[in-house]
Amino acid sequence: MFIMMPLWHIYGKQNLSNEAYRTTPQAYLAKAQAMVDQYTVRTETAANLPVVRPPPGSDVYLVARLWQWWPLLELEQGQSYRLHISSMDWQHGFSLQPVNINAQILPGYEMVLTVTPDTADSQTIICNEFCGLGHHNMTGKIYIVGGGQ
Repeated sequence: MFIMMPLWHIYGKQNLSNEAYRTTPQAYLAKAQAMVDQYTVRTETAANLPVVRPPPGSDVYLVARLWQWWPLLELEQGQSYRLHISSMDWQHGFSLQPVNINAQILPGYEMVLTVTPDTADSQTIICNEFCGLGHHNMTGKIYIVGGGQ
């Protein structure tokens, strides 16, 4: 078992190595807003959420707050991104489906995961930590597009 744990961490796809940094909600939101201002390609009218398409290899900022993931992301298939995630209010859980990536998202911390979408299917983000009455509605979306579109 002792040998399998490090091997599974290295070779298991859902066990990402990640980074964490101390931040404040205000500082983190400023970085996320700057990304949205620069890379918004459209707005999802039903939810009135911006959809951002940052260039491959860039830092992408995702905000968790009652009861939404903001903004929606559009990433290129086969390209790597540094996904930064932080909470503005309570503890949230980041679960990327169907990939099965999970991370705890806490206020005051900026979690950084390197992600490389490998299919052209959209991926759904859900909160898997109970965060209040609207928890069941806390979903987000990552649209995956083929390279060069």
